[in-house]
Amino acid sequence: MIKKTLVLAAMAGILFSGCTKQEVPWKPGMSLDREKLKVGVLHVSNPLEENSGYAYAHEQGIGMMRRELGLAEDQIIRKINIDDDDTAQAENAIRDCIVAGVQIIVATSWGYMDTCEKLAAEFPAVVFAHASGYKSNGVNFTNYFGRIYQARYLSGIAAGLKTRTGKIGYVAAMGKDNSEVTGGINAFALGVEKVNPGARILVQVTYSWFDPMGEMNAAQSLIAAGCDVIAQHCDTPNPQIEAAASGVWGIGYNTDMSVDAPGAVITSVLWNWGVYYTALVRSVLDGSFSAGPYLGSISDGMVDISPLSAIAAPDTEGIIAEERRRLTAGTFDVFEGVLETNDGRRIGEAGKHLTDSEILSGINWYYKTVVEK
Repeated sequence: MIKKTLVLAAMAGILFSGCTKQEVPWKPGMSLDREKLKVGVLHVSNPLEENSGYAYAHEQGIGMMRRELGLAEDQIIRKINIDDDDTAQAENAIRDCIVAGVQIIVATSWGYMDTCEKLAAEFPAVVFAHASGYKSNGVNFTNYFGRIYQARYLSGIAAGLKTRTGKIGYVAAMGKDNSEVTGGINAFALGVEKVNPGARILVQVTYSWFDPMGEMNAAQSLIAAGCDVIAQHCDTPNPQIEAAASGVWGIGYNTDMSVDAPGAVITSVLWNWGVYYTALVRSVLDGSFSAGPYLGSISDGMVDISPLSAIAAPDTEGIIAEERRRLTAGTFDVFEGVLETNDGRRIGEAGKHLTDSEILSGINWYYKTVVEK
């Protein structure tokens, strides 16, 4: 009996000793060793087989973050071709990442939002960062975006100075009720109007973020309607490729699409997602992570336009430089004063500008120079 008691006591001592040496499980707000970090990324297409477009822009940002923070390639777990309309596919992809040991999930598209919200509650020891959405839980689920309308405005100046027909086409992923797309169209229209008040913006909607054939068809329709500059808010470079094939000009999106349509693209509206991804991952590593939303701008470099090509109209560079200066100095806001809609309403107030919240979630109207095609 004495021997049995001693054996049990010894075993208990070993177990207790083992427990006291265990590391405290990591959770957001604690620092983390760099070599233990893994990041899971959901892409709507395959950026490893692309050289432009939406997913490619995010992947470039992930690459920038990885290099700046000295992470190894195998610390990034990519899930590609994850349809953001397929919640089951998105959930399975995220769960696979968590099984692989990630501490951060980067969900790059709007449709992943509700899945992130659900799984963030189930996995409180994982940080969920969602692009372009509005949901967060204040603990381990946040969202991030940028004032892309600032870059849209600058690109509108380039388009307005270039058009000869006075008709500028815009391939839009979503309809008027989507503030992200519609706000960009209106900002673009305001840029066009600054240098070419008589020009009109013709909008063709595909009702899909990623629809290569639909985007091509929309561009062809706009060109057939007389548009000689084609802008876009959609994922693929197909509108720019169609512009080049038809002998007109274009304004690309997400990445510099002059690589896809040299000789046609005047400039492109750019996302530099690496600005946020570097800050996000660094905050997880050093324990300063906060679930507060992030909204980048032209001032911090998260949004911008690519260098003007040689086909840009004379004086374009100087006018854009002055408008950029006003934007970064805070002396000018794209959506300021009273704005007239294309159905005769008046939005805003003299001497004031729309708030970030109004721009990101409250624009369901088109500016007066926009024509719904």
